[in-house]
Amino acid sequence: MFKNFVFGLALISIIACGSKPRVSLDEENLGLKPSAQHEVIASEVANLLENHSYKKVPMTDSLSAIVFDNLLKSMDQGRNYLLQSDVDQFQKYKNTVSQDFRKGDLSAPFFMFNVYSDRYLQCMEYALTQVDVKHDFTVNENYVAYREKLPYFKTDKELKDQWRKRVKYDLLNLRLTTTDKDSVDMEKHKETLRKRYKNLISQAKKTNSNDAFQLIMTALTDAVDPHTTYYNPSFAQAFNEGMSNTFEGIGARLQMENEMVTIKEVIAGGPAFKDKSLNVDDRIIAVAQGDGEFDDIIGWRLDAAVAKIKGPKGTVVRLKIIPAGQELTAQPKIVSLNREKIVVEEESALKEIKMIKGEDGKTYKIGLIKLPKFYIDFAALRARDPNYKSTTRDVRLILDTLKQEKVDAVVLDLRQNGGGSLQEAIELTGLFIDKGPVVQVRDTRNRVQVDSDEEPGVAWDGPFGVMINRFSASASEIFAGAIQDYGRGIVLGSQSYGKGTVQSAIEMSRFISATNKLLLKAKGEDKDPDTPNGAPEYGQINITMGKFYRVTGSSTQHKGVSPDVSFPTQYTAEKFGESSEPSALPWDQIKPTNYKRVADLTAVTQKLNAVHETRMKKSPEYKYLLEDIEEFKKLDNVEEISLNQVELQKERDRVRAKNRARINKGLELRGLPLWKEGQPQPKVDFDFVLDESLNVMADFIRLGK
Repeated sequence: MFKNFVFGLALISIIACGSKPRVSLDEENLGLKPSAQHEVIASEVANLLENHSYKKVPMTDSLSAIVFDNLLKSMDQGRNYLLQSDVDQFQKYKNTVSQDFRKGDLSAPFFMFNVYSDRYLQCMEYALTQVDVKHDFTVNENYVAYREKLPYFKTDKELKDQWRKRVKYDLLNLRLTTTDKDSVDMEKHKETLRKRYKNLISQAKKTNSNDAFQLIMTALTDAVDPHTTYYNPSFAQAFNEGMSNTFEGIGARLQMENEMVTIKEVIAGGPAFKDKSLNVDDRIIAVAQGDGEFDDIIGWRLDAAVAKIKGPKGTVVRLKIIPAGQELTAQPKIVSLNREKIVVEEESALKEIKMIKGEDGKTYKIGLIKLPKFYIDFAALRARDPNYKSTTRDVRLILDTLKQEKVDAVVLDLRQNGGGSLQEAIELTGLFIDKGPVVQVRDTRNRVQVDSDEEPGVAWDGPFGVMINRFSASASEIFAGAIQDYGRGIVLGSQSYGKGTVQSAIEMSRFISATNKLLLKAKGEDKDPDTPNGAPEYGQINITMGKFYRVTGSSTQHKGVSPDVSFPTQYTAEKFGESSEPSALPWDQIKPTNYKRVADLTAVTQKLNAVHETRMKKSPEYKYLLEDIEEFKKLDNVEEISLNQVELQKERDRVRAKNRARINKGLELRGLPLWKEGQPQPKVDFDFVLDESLNVMADFIRLGK
C-alpha cells in the first residue's frame, strides 16, 4: 500500500513561528541535537539509497534542492510561521544537504528544524496575548488560514497581524458553532482558546530529537522515491503493528494536515466503516470519552490525538467532525462510536446480489464482491494451518455460492483497494484464467522474474467485471491489468493509482557495522532511551527493490490501469496518485510474456461505451456527479474567511443550505424522504458509479452473447 494510507506518516505540525523581537539565529544552539546514532543511521540510509535501492540515486546538488524543499514544506506547509528572512538564511544549505547525509552530518537540517521550533513557540505565545485583546467583529476584514500558495511573511508585523486574525477567527468560530446558551459567553470561548494555545505550546515543548530526525529523514527518502521511507524505532514499531492489523479503536487511519487530525482511510469492518458517518478527509476537531466533556484537539501532536481516539473495545468515543469539503466555519457534526478490536487480517471479501434491469427489459442477477485489500494470514500459512485465511480462499467460496444462486455475471469491486499480498493477486487471477503468467518483476540487477498461476482450471468462467478508481493500487493494479490483458473481463471506473514498485522492509541494524555499534555503545548511544520495548533499535527502512510489469511488458508504474469503460472523477492524475509524485519512477516497458488471451473484447467494449454514453446523456444522476466534481475543484482556491460576524454567519448559513440542497437532490433522485430543517442529517450512501457499472455489466451480458 502507498505510504500515507498505511501509516499517515506526515509528521505533525508541532513547531514553528516568529513574532517577538528576533535574536541572532546564526549557528548558535537553539535546542535539539542529532545523536551519534542518528548520524550513523543517516549515513547508512544515504548509502542504501545511492547503491542498493532500485533507483540508486546519488547524493547530488539537484537532490539536495529537492530534500531542502521537502523539509521546508514538511515544517511549514501553510506558511504561517517562518519568515522570508528565515528561508533566506536557510538557502546556504540548499545544494549541500544530501551530501551531508552521506557524511552523517545533520547539523543543517537540525538547525532549520530548531529555527522552525523557535518561531512556532513565539507564534503561540503571541497568540495567547491576543486572546484578551478586544476584537471588533463588525469590521470587514478577511483571514487566510492556509497560505501554501502565498509568499512567506517579510516582517514580524505581517506575521503578528496574521496571528491576530487567527485568534479573532478562532473566537468568532467558537461563538458561531456553539449551539447552546453559552454561544454569547465570550469569556468561556476565551478560556477554551487559552487552553488550546497552552496545549499547543506544551506539545511543542515535548518535541524530541527523534521527532526531528524522523521528519528530516522523510524529507530525504521522499526526494528519492515516494514509497521508500525510514522509520525511527518508535515509528517502526507503530508501522509494524499497523501491518499486523490488530488494534482497538474506531478503525480509521489518521494523518495530521494543517494542524488538524484528518481521516485518510476508513478501515473496512471497523466501527467507522459500519456506522458510515466518517469519510476520507473529514477533520476531527474534538474528542470526548463517553458522555464526558470534549477536548479540543486542534493542533495536538498526532500521537497524542490518536491516544484520545483509541481505547479499549466496548467503550464509547464521541468525535466532533468537520466533514470533508466543507469550510472550517461549518457547523461540526457529532459522531458517537463504540470502539472495537479491529482484526484487519480477517477483513473478508463481501458479497451482494444485485438485480439489474437491462436495456432489453430483462432482469439480470449480478454477484458483487467487494474486496478492501489483498490479505493473507502468513503466520497461519507458515504454521501449515489448513484453514488459513486468504483473499483467494474467501473469493473462491463466494464464487461457489454465486454459482449456486445462478448469477448471470460477477463484478469485483477494487475501489479504494490499496493492495497487499502479491501472492494473493496472482492466485486470485488464477480463479478467472487458466494456467499462465500474471505479472513480471524486475529487480535492482535488471533480472526479470515471471510469476504465474500454475493451477489449471477456473472458478468462474462467466461474464466478469472489475471496478477500480484512483486509489486502487499495487496488487489491485496487477489483478485488474491481468484481467484486462487476457480479455477475461471488462474494467470499469477511473484510472488507478499507478504504484508499480516493490518494497522490502529491512531493520537498519543489518547495515550498522560492528565497529559503529561498538562506538555507539562506548558513547552510551547504542539504544535510544525513547525506543519502545520490542522496537527495532536502529529503526527500519522500507526500500524500493523492484518494479512490476504486466504480461504485455507494460509497467503499471505511473500510468496505472486505464478502464475499458471510464467514469469522470474529481481525483485528477495531476494531484492524486503516483503521477503527482515528483520523485516517482517513470513508466517503461519490457518484453511481453508468452500468454494466451481468452478473448478479444475490443468490439464489445466499443458497443458498451456507446450505450453507456447514451444513457449518461439522459441521466440526472450523472449530471449530479459532474456537479459534485466541479464543487470539489473549487476547493483548491485560496480560501478567504470573513471576520465580520454577520458576514461569516451568512456564509455559514449559505454553506449549510447548499449542503442540504445537494443531499436532498440526491434523496429526491432516489425517491427517498427529504432532509428537513431541524432533523438530524441523514446517512446517505449514493454510489452512482456502482449503479451505472452494474448497468454496463447488464449490457455486457446482453451484447457479449
